[in-house]
Amino acid sequence: MNTIGPPSTRVRSWRRRRLDPDHSLGLRLTLAAAAAVLVLVPFALLALLILGAWPPLLRLDASVTGAFHGYALEHPAWVRAMAVWTHVFGPGPLRVAAAVVVVWLLRRRAPRLAVWVVTTMLVGGLLGALLKLLVGRNRPDLLEPVARAAGYSFPSGHALNAALAAGVLLLVFLPFARHNRAGRIALWITAILLTVVTGLSRIALGVHWTSDVVGGWVLGVATVAATAAGFATWRTGAGRRPARPLREGVEPELADPGPEDRRA
Repeated sequence: MNTIGPPSTRVRSWRRRRLDPDHSLGLRLTLAAAAAVLVLVPFALLALLILGAWPPLLRLDASVTGAFHGYALEHPAWVRAMAVWTHVFGPGPLRVAAAVVVVWLLRRRAPRLAVWVVTTMLVGGLLGALLKLLVGRNRPDLLEPVARAAGYSFPSGHALNAALAAGVLLLVFLPFARHNRAGRIALWITAILLTVVTGLSRIALGVHWTSDVVGGWVLGVATVAATAAGFATWRTGAGRRPARPLREGVEPELADPGPEDRRA
């Protein structure tokens, strides 16, 4: 078939293919398969090592927990700081913050992005709860615990929800910092601190193993990547330009257009 023709004809042809339902379905299936691999491979490997009680992993978990616990016993102020952090940035408060973001997005007439936020937080939370039951791992059992938590251990719900919330923070608010390098850096630092310190607080308090926290981080990042890929597919199917989520967020049009956009 001859694909040579005027530029305007080629552009119209590409747009028709992009909007074609069958083409869009194929793209969605491809993205779904890639997302499934992203979720399953690293997380499943870690879960299998835990279920198989792999000695090197168990020794690593025990040594890290022992070191943190010894420090906690000697520094009560550290324990109080970690306890405050883990409560302020726990799953409940983060879900409330996500709900506030959803209301704000609806007021800005961005309903699809609001649905993305709800989907990301909901899917990640349900996956975490289901996997806790399937793996059934016990929490650390310390002689002198400085904190207690109920339920199973893997993956860490705090680490998972912190990663989900950090992803929402970045991909929703990056459009407002597209032309502000300092703003982008501030958003990335905030997201990293939220994720890392929340996960470490669970190890410091002796209520999670290190591999629980890593599993929560991996599952959270994978969930955000999968739902963001789905949102990007919708953008393409709706005739919008492809976005660069890690620089522009998942919906660049959320913010007012900058000088470059106006010239375009």
